[in-house]
Order: sequence, then C-alpha cells, then structure tokens
Amino acid sequence: MRRATVEREMELRHKNEMLRIEAEAQARARAERENADLIREQIRLKAAEHRQTVLDSLKTAGTLFGQGFRAFVTDWDKVTATVAGLTLLALGIYSAKNATAVAGRHIEARLGKPSLVRETSRITLLEALKHPIQVGRRLTSKAQDALEGVVLSPKLEERVRDIAIATRNTRNNRSLYRNILMYGPPGTGKTLFAKKLAMHSGMDYAIMTGGDVAPMGREGVTAMHKVFDWANTSRRGLLLFVDEADAFLRKRATEKISEDLRATLNAFLHRTGQHSNKFMLVLASNQPEQFDWAINDRIDEMVHFELPRLEERERLVRMYFDKHVLQPATEGKQRLKLAQFDYGKKCSEIAKLTEGMSGREISQLAVAWQAAAYASEDGVLTEAMIDNRVADAVQQHRQKMEWLKAEGMEAGKNQPLPLMLGKIA
Repeated sequence: MRRATVEREMELRHKNEMLRIEAEAQARARAERENADLIREQIRLKAAEHRQTVLDSLKTAGTLFGQGFRAFVTDWDKVTATVAGLTLLALGIYSAKNATAVAGRHIEARLGKPSLVRETSRITLLEALKHPIQVGRRLTSKAQDALEGVVLSPKLEERVRDIAIATRNTRNNRSLYRNILMYGPPGTGKTLFAKKLAMHSGMDYAIMTGGDVAPMGREGVTAMHKVFDWANTSRRGLLLFVDEADAFLRKRATEKISEDLRATLNAFLHRTGQHSNKFMLVLASNQPEQFDWAINDRIDEMVHFELPRLEERERLVRMYFDKHVLQPATEGKQRLKLAQFDYGKKCSEIAKLTEGMSGREISQLAVAWQAAAYASEDGVLTEAMIDNRVADAVQQHRQKMEWLKAEGMEAGKNQPLPLMLGKIA
C-alpha cells in the first residue's frame, strides 16, 4: 500500500513538471513573437551606426592624407630629401645584391674547386683543414725532376726537358706562359709528363677532361668561366691540363655540334685569346686534326708522343717489373715471392714481344704479374706465369688493333664523297 502511494506521488510530480516546462516554452515563444519587431529594429540601428562610424573614419583619414600630401608637395625641401632618400635606398639595395654575388664568386674562386676540374694539386682551405700533415709535406717538398718516372725516346726527352726548364724559368721571372699541345696515341705519358712538368716548375696543376663539357649543356659556359677565374687566383701559377681536348674543341664550321657546346667553345676561346702569367694551357689529344682552327692558333708548341720503341719498352718493362714485382717481393710486406730466373734476360725478351704496346699497357702487364702471384696458392711468381700473362697481353693488344682498324674502315665508308666539279655538265 505504501509502495503504491509512493509511485502515485512520483507520477503526479513528473506530470506536473512536464506541464510546467510546456507552459514556460509557450510563454517564451509568445514573448519572442511579440518582441520580433523590436529585435529587428535594434539590429538595423546597430548596422546604421556601424556604417556611419566607418564612413566618418574614412572621411577623416582622407582629409588627413590630403592635407599631408598637399603640405608635402608644396614643401620642395621635403620632396627633394625624399627623392634623394629613395634613390639612395634603391642604389643601396642594388649594390648590396650585386656585391653579395661578386663576393660569392670571389670566395668560390678562392676556396672552391670548379666542377670541371677532376684532379688538382692546388691546396684549398678545406683540404688544409682536413689533412694538415699532408698539406705541410707538399708545401715543404722540393721540386721534382720533370722526367722522373717518364720514359721517352732520347730526342723527345731532350725536347720536353727544354720545355720544363723554360717553364720553370718563366715562372721564376713571372713572364707569360706558352701553350702546349701534346698529341699521340693513348697511354704514351702525356698526362704523367704534364703533372711532372707542373711539379718541376713549382706550379700547381689541374686536370679537366674534354668529355665532361658536352653533358653540362647550358651550364657549360658558366662552368668554363669558373675554371679560368679559379686559375687566375693561383699564386704559384697553374698548369691547366685538358685531356681529350678534341672532345669539345672541334671545328665549328664543319662539325655538327650543339649550340650549347658551341657557346662553351667560344667562351674557352675568349679566355685563352692572350697569354697569361697566371696559368699555362696544356692540351692533350689523340686526334688533333679535329681541332678548330682558332685552337691551333693559340698553340705555341706541339709535342708528338710516339709509341715506345724497343729501347724504351725495355726501360719500361724493367721499371715496372721493379716497381710491381721486385720491390714487393724483397720488402716482404706483401704476399708475393719471386722464383729464381734471369730477370734481366726475361725483361729483354718481354720488350721484344710487346712491340706496338703503349707505356700504359706495359704498366698494366706488370700489375697482371702481381695479380697472378696473389692468385696462386703459395704466392710465388714463376717465369711460366709471366710468360702466360705476356701472351695474353699480346693477344689482347692484337684484338684492340683489329677493332681500331675496323672502326677506321667504317668511318671511311661513312665519309661523304668529294664533289667532282669538273665532271658536272
């Protein structure tokens, strides 16, 4: 009975609460309907007041600006000072921009190595910080013999020695360097002599390859100027060695070259139009007949590097046999031993068998002897192993010559026939 009474009271209480909420909602809705016009009028008045405030602000600002501009225009001292200030500001911004670019190029020329330079003996600030001991040794090292480790014929050796002496005296007297072309088959010592020439003369050397120029496209002109800007900052003088120079210094009139490569060639000609006391230009080529005529006009002396003859080949074989075989075998620091046989006689025999080979091929042959010893079980280099490697090298050389001959014949077939004007009717 008591439970039913409690439930009845809760039900009545809930019903009364719902009735109260409904009555409040109806009263609120009725009040909003009655006050809608009043609310809209309040919104309209606030918008009109805000609009008038904005208009008054604009009018006041315009009046102040007009009065200030009128006062400024009528005062010629202020006008003159303002124009001068703006002009100086513009000049300052322009000068700062260009000065930054010039300073950047100057710092890059002093400290950085151009992208076209593959190898150089020139010491940069970064290299000095990384390897101070090696840099110190290079700075205190004495001048080397220009022909140390270079094997040439007596006539050619005499001529290049004269060039080395003249170059060294040119540097000592701060005179103008002469440009040199070294041409001949690959592997005959052109690059090696260029390095030795720079070291003998107390100069730095930088090596760039002609094949790196064409892939640069539009950037070739800028890269070429960077090379010569960098070369002109050398205090010791720079020997700029261009290997495979015929790759980009081709004839502009007859050769089919791109506009970018033509522009790069023109930039090279512009920077080498006069002799310099800062750098010496040394070109190396296997096909100098492909040079543009303007390049030939810039060459002061041409040196032909021929394939080594019997006497030079024997000197090369003995030198590389001593470097790659005898010295490692006698020092005992490496896993290489040498069997007993007549080394001098064997070197003479090898010199006769390697006819037509270049100095680089003979050097590679000596490295092959060393590799054969390392590949053996006991590390002993025998006479038979040397003979086998020589036979392989001779066979490979013949194969290369056959490929070269076939390439020459193919090139001859592709050449256009000359016009026979006398037979044209």
